[in-house]
Parts: sequence; structure tokens; C-alpha cells
Amino acid sequence: MKAAIVTAAGRTPVYGDFEVPIAKEGEELISVRAAALSNFTRSRASGAHYSAAGVFPAVAGADGVGMAQDGRRLYFVMPEAPFGALAEFCPVHARRCVELPDGLDDITAAAIANPGMSAWAALVERARLVAGETVLVNGATGTAGRIAVQLAKYLGARKVIATGRNVGELDEVKQLGADVVIPFRLGMLHPKGAEEYEEALKEVFTAGVDVVIDYLWGESAKTLMTALAKTIGDAPLRFVHVGGASGEANVELSGAVLRSSGIMLMGSGVGSVSREGLVKAIRSVFAVVGPAGLKIATRVVPLSEVGEVWDGAAGKPRLVFSIG
Repeated sequence: MKAAIVTAAGRTPVYGDFEVPIAKEGEELISVRAAALSNFTRSRASGAHYSAAGVFPAVAGADGVGMAQDGRRLYFVMPEAPFGALAEFCPVHARRCVELPDGLDDITAAAIANPGMSAWAALVERARLVAGETVLVNGATGTAGRIAVQLAKYLGARKVIATGRNVGELDEVKQLGADVVIPFRLGMLHPKGAEEYEEALKEVFTAGVDVVIDYLWGESAKTLMTALAKTIGDAPLRFVHVGGASGEANVELSGAVLRSSGIMLMGSGVGSVSREGLVKAIRSVFAVVGPAGLKIATRVVPLSEVGEVWDGAAGKPRLVFSIG
């Protein structure tokens, strides 16, 4: 079968022939039709993600959409190495499959599943968002951040605050439902820039924030928590870390920030949410794509071009491989 094959850690996948899988007991053999390129997919393929098996050669692809052998249209996630979603066929345990609603097309399902899952799991499984609360999405201009803004509004958030670096893209996020947008200061990494940004945040936070969904980590997360600690008082706040799009792996945070505030710091991802919980989150997102009017921009390319597009932007629009 044709597949996107990773030959060693850190290598760009090559389009070629790979053994046809045979489904084991409890598995579905999926005839794959579409699979998105996400940062999660690239990280697992490189062996860098903590959930990666580190098996090579292997087929890339953490999730996708296709047909089961009995004709059901399924979304599937987390196939076992050496097989992956970027191939004509993929075996995956039945527990990690979700039937697609009739009104949801393959491309949209493949594109929205991963960012939708991360947003739903963070808001519902981890933060336990309650209607009427205020949500801040840190890094709202990314694909997952945009979905989080839309889902927070659909789930009943009274106010959604969005942060991001690009002012123009923040305007787009406002059109998706954000009530308040806060652009990062250009000099944020400079001490005075960080102080200026913190003061701007404190003005907004005085009205109260209940949940933070963080897709960036690094200096921006530290600045957020420092500003929040000075404004929320005794009120509890759930700070949910989802991704590290800033590229900064570590945060040097004073313990006083946590001791002096009601910030509850937690993560959301594979491990902090069970695989069954993540599949449940995907199923929930698929169910509300129509009712919530969720929007995601996509670009479709054939799998044969995997080597040409792999190292490009995995964000907006969402790149989806057409397979089969």
C-alpha cells in the first residue's frame, strides 16, 4: 500500500510502499480517505512527543477518517506503530474509533478532530466549564485556539477573552465570538514590555476570569499567571495548559504566584485525559459542528505530496491529505 513512511527520528516522511496491515482481534481495518497534518502528528512522527513509540520505519499520522470494512464511515485516532493514518489502510482498536455524523464531510472531520478534541477536553474534561463563566484563551489565533473560542461561547461562557500576537488575526477571532482581544506587546520579552503587558492584563482581569486555556506556555503563560494572581483574590481559577506553541518548554514561576492566589494549574492531553476520554471529546465535537457553527479553514493536498508540504506551516489553513 502507499503510505507516508518515516525512516528515522526527525526525518521527513517519504511517499512509498509499506506492508498492508492485517487487523488483529478488536481492531478495525480502515480504508483511509483523509488525514490532517497537525503539530501533534509531526511531533509523534519525529519521536519527540511523549506519546511516540519510537519505532522506525513507521507510517506517519496520528488520526484520520475512512471506511471500515463493513462500510461505516469512521474517524480513528492513535493507531499502534508501525502503522499510521497517512496510508491507504490503517488498523486501529475499535475503542479509538468514532462514527461520523451524516452531515459531516470527511475533510472537515479530519481537520477539526484534533484541535476540537484538545479544546473540548480542556474546557469540559479538565476545566469543567460552567455556563456563565469567563474564559481566556491564550494563543487564540492558532487553529485550536480559534476552535476553543467558538466552543467556549457555544458551551455558555459569559465572556471570552482572546490573546495573540497578530492584531489582524485577533480581529478574525473576534468575528468567531471573542468578546475581548488582547494583543501581545511587541516588547513583551523585554522586562519593561512584560510589565506593560501585565498591567494591561490586570485591567481586564479585574472583572474576573474563571478558566484559562493555554496553547502557548513560556513567558506568556508566566505573565498571565502573575497578572491573574494579583487580581483574582480568593476566587478559584482553573489554568489549563494544552500546548507549547511558543516553543518555550519551561516556565520560571515564583511559588508565591500559586500560594497567594486561587490558581489551580493543570495540563490537558494524552495522559492527563484518558484515551477513552479523548475519543469522547472528539465524538462531542463532531456532534456540535453543525449546531455550534464551528468554522475551520482547510487546504487539501494528495498524500503523494507529503514530502513537499511536511515542513510547512501546520496551522492555518489546516492541511488535509486526500488518500485513496
